[in-house]
Amino acid sequence: MDLLRLQQQAQPQRLAHVGRVAEAFARKLQNEAVVERVLHPALPSCPGHAIWKRDFKGSTGLFSFVLKGGDSTARDRLIDSLELFGIGYSWGGANSLVMTYGNLKRPTPQTGPLLVRLNVGLEDPLDLIEDLEQALAAANNHSSR
Repeated sequence: MDLLRLQQQAQPQRLAHVGRVAEAFARKLQNEAVVERVLHPALPSCPGHAIWKRDFKGSTGLFSFVLKGGDSTARDRLIDSLELFGIGYSWGGANSLVMTYGNLKRPTPQTGPLLVRLNVGLEDPLDLIEDLEQALAAANNHSSR
């Protein structure tokens, strides 16, 4: 019972930390050559930003981005190059995960298959960003061939 109580007490701090780290990642991804669009509600360019700003005080570790170029091979290369992000669905757990959605029609039928969803977990943020940067470089090297 004490362990459960401790976890509950620490949850607001964990969620705030993960939200800050994910938002920093999203802002960084906006400047990456291989990224077309970042879908994070804290970013003014994201649909629904006004509603998020009105109704929320922070964000979560879940967000998505769309790769440039229409090349699903670059997307696959990015996913395969990640070392610290596991592959799988997440609803905001403690582990960093990545997932794609194949024939997704949103945000558009052209970009849906290039959408990459990240869940930023509790691992060291510097390690995670380094892992993401090397995977983006791998995707960019592929797409520039």
